[in-house]
Amino acid sequence: MLVSKAGYEIPYVYEGKGNEKKIVIICHGFGSSKESPTAVTMAEKLNDAGIGAVRFDFPSHGESKADSSFFRIENCMDDLASVEQMIADRYPDAEILYFSSSFGGFINLLYISERPHRGRKSFLRCAAADMPGIVRGWLTEEDKKKMFEDGYLVLDEDYDRPLKVVKEFAEDLEKIDLFRDFRPDGTELLMIHGTEDETAPYADALRFSEKFGIELISVEGADHRFTPEGAMDRVRSCAVDFFKGINII
Repeated sequence: MLVSKAGYEIPYVYEGKGNEKKIVIICHGFGSSKESPTAVTMAEKLNDAGIGAVRFDFPSHGESKADSSFFRIENCMDDLASVEQMIADRYPDAEILYFSSSFGGFINLLYISERPHRGRKSFLRCAAADMPGIVRGWLTEEDKKKMFEDGYLVLDEDYDRPLKVVKEFAEDLEKIDLFRDFRPDGTELLMIHGTEDETAPYADALRFSEKFGIELISVEGADHRFTPEGAMDRVRSCAVDFFKGINII
């Protein structure tokens, strides 16, 4: 069992033989979970390449029993740190790496900027570089009023489970601007993004990559979930090659 800094359990799955020299931490997206098709198939592909993987649930996602009040930005980063520390303790000789999707990419980028971290390579699929702007765009005036009056809003848009978002989470986001504050701190980054992504707009990914000199793989016609035939296969193969140190650009 892995217990968070705040005291709740962090559900996670380690996949590998236990003797891998590289272990990837997989961070899922907003309203998703460690059991998402992306997380599960990515872990399988990594295992096939001899790389271990740890996928875990953010607070109030997946199998997490943490109350919705714990779904805050700092707790998400704390949980990533806890998973990283667990790997370092159990597999001290393994190199730690990151694979992050959407909101998980936002957390990963923020974590790299603000926290001490062991991972020096991060692969970012459809990273929500402007998560504050994305959430701002989701909320109608009626949503904002309800969140202010009730203190929370329940979102259920094809998510793994209804997600109760407290107003403090939205307030957390408004204090963050990755375009202003991102610091790569020596971490090698590679982004992949669909040109037809309307959830985490491709234009934001392009602007972020250009501002910070990050390589961006643009997948023509791919949406947020990379649903076109072969698109997700490309994500998996690019990520494995990146972690193995194979030049794919």
